[in-house]
Amino acid sequence: MIPRLLNVEYRPAWQSILAQAVKSTDELLRLLEIDPASPGILPLARDFPLRVPRGFISRMAKGDINDPLLRQVLPLQDEMQGSNGYLPDPLDEQHSMQAPGLLQKYKGRALLTTTGACAVHCRYCFRRNFPYNEANPATDNWEQTINWIKQNPDIKEIILSGGDPLSLTDSRLQTLSDRLGDLPHLHTLRIHTRLPIVLPERIDDGFLSWVGSQKQHIVMVVHCNHPHEIDDSVSKAVIRLKHAGVTLLNQSVLLRGINDTAATLIRLSETLFSAGILPYYLHQLDRVQGAAHFEVSDTTAIGLMEEVRAALPGYLVPRLVRELPGEPGKTELPGRNS
Repeated sequence: MIPRLLNVEYRPAWQSILAQAVKSTDELLRLLEIDPASPGILPLARDFPLRVPRGFISRMAKGDINDPLLRQVLPLQDEMQGSNGYLPDPLDEQHSMQAPGLLQKYKGRALLTTTGACAVHCRYCFRRNFPYNEANPATDNWEQTINWIKQNPDIKEIILSGGDPLSLTDSRLQTLSDRLGDLPHLHTLRIHTRLPIVLPERIDDGFLSWVGSQKQHIVMVVHCNHPHEIDDSVSKAVIRLKHAGVTLLNQSVLLRGINDTAATLIRLSETLFSAGILPYYLHQLDRVQGAAHFEVSDTTAIGLMEEVRAALPGYLVPRLVRELPGEPGKTELPGRNS
C-alpha cells in the first residue's frame, strides 16, 4: 500500500523550477565559468536583485562575459552612474493610474499590473522602481479596479502585465479572468509576458486549460531580445499555445551590446517566425534610472531598421517605437527618408 501524504501542498513543476532560480551574482558567474571578480561587475544589487532561471542560464555561452543573454541580467557598476534624463518612472505611469494597479494610457484599452513578481530580472526594466505594493489590484483594492473597468464600456481590451502575469498561479489567473469575463464590453485579453521565453515550463496543462476557458480572445505578447533565447523547450511551449488558439506576437528592446546589429535583428525575426511568433515591436530603451549603458541612439536604430527592411519581408519587420508620457499611442520612429 502506498502511504498517504498528509498536508502536502501540490506545487506545479514550473513553480519548483522558478523557486530554484539563481539569485546570486557569484553563483551565476561560477555556473558560466566566469571569474566573479571580473572588472565592472556589481556584486550585490540591493535595490533590484538578480534573478534568473537555470534553464535560461543554460542557453548562455560559458566563459563569455559578453554573452548577449548574460548581459541582460548581469548587474554592472554602470547601473550606479547617474545619467541626465534617466528617471525612476520614465513613462510617468503613476499619473496614468485610474485605480489601484490599473493604467490607462491609450484609448480603448487599459493595463493591469497584476503582480510585481517576474521569473527574470532584466537590468533595463522600466518598472524596476514601480510601487507594486501600493498598486496591486489583487489585494483589498480589487473591487475599485473592477468597478472602474465596468464603468468605462469604451475599454475593449485589458492587458495583463506586471511584473509578469504568468508568475501568478492558475487559480489566481482564473479568479481575475472570471471577474473580467463578466464584463460584456471586453473583447480581448492581452498578456505581456517573458515566461514562455525564460521559463517555458509555465505553459503546462493547467495553464492551457485556463486559456481554453476564456471568453475573450487571447493575445500573448512575449518578450525576446536575441535569437539565442529560443531553444527547443521554448518552441514546444509556443506550439502548445498556438494549438490552444493563442495569437502570439513578440516585442523586443533594442539594447547596446546585445542586439544592436542588423544581422542579429534579422536572425531574431527569422527565429521567432520559425517558432511561430510574429515580430511586433522593437522598442527604443525606456530611460529608467540605471539603464543608460544599454541605450542605442535613434540615428543608429533607424539605420539598423533600414537594413532589416531590405533583408526581410514586411511581415517580419517589427515597428521601431518609443513610448512617451502623455502621448495617445506609441511613437514610431521614421526612416531616414521620411
